[in-house]
Amino acid sequence: QKNSCVLPEDLKNFYLMTDGFQMTWSVKTDDTPMPLGSMVINSVSKLCRLGGSSMYTLPNAPTLADLEDDTDEEGNGDKPEKPHFDSRSLIFELDPCNGNGKVCLVYKHAEPVVSPDTEIWFLDRALYWHFLTKTFTAYYRLLITHLGLPQWQYAFTSYGVSPQAKQWFNMYKPITINTALLSEEADSFVNKLDPNKVFKSKNKTPVLKKKPPSQPPGSQKSHTSMTSAKTSSLAGNSSRK
Repeated sequence: QKNSCVLPEDLKNFYLMTDGFQMTWSVKTDDTPMPLGSMVINSVSKLCRLGGSSMYTLPNAPTLADLEDDTDEEGNGDKPEKPHFDSRSLIFELDPCNGNGKVCLVYKHAEPVVSPDTEIWFLDRALYWHFLTKTFTAYYRLLITHLGLPQWQYAFTSYGVSPQAKQWFNMYKPITINTALLSEEADSFVNKLDPNKVFKSKNKTPVLKKKPPSQPPGSQKSHTSMTSAKTSSLAGNSSRK
């Protein structure tokens, strides 16, 4: 009501379930937990508007609208029109990104009447805009699938994530950071298991047991007589003792 705009349906349903969202996770290095991932959706009370107030407390201090680059071409080709810090757009902060930028909910057409169409944009520290998604639901999925890794929003910029953040991506999201490889070699991450070889029936050949060679009757009799002779000699030795 204060800004004469209506929340998009998916974001309104999200706030009806929970007033904001925050989840952090850590990794253990040398038995010491280190915070790494952070996923944040500001509560309604922290859904602050950007661009309306001065950046500094000094008199006649510049606002974000004064610092906006008017020479930047907009709407070229398939690129969407970028937001404005002045009255042409309404911008609300969804995620402060731990100081690495801001994820914003943008109403791009605020004059003469605020349009209900919204988009999600990323504002980097140099005040350049980068398009993320058209809906809050799509952004929420991006947030979850990127695990809230540091600077993950920079993967959607022309200059990409920092080398340090890329190391974390290689560890926890290797396919996401190697999208160029995935597009060039479509079969590089595909399981090439051949079911015909795995489930191929194996015909086991029966193992024939070899029978011991049969001995002639004469040898059996001689073996029996030798055994009886040994037995009698052992009995005679025992009686002598």
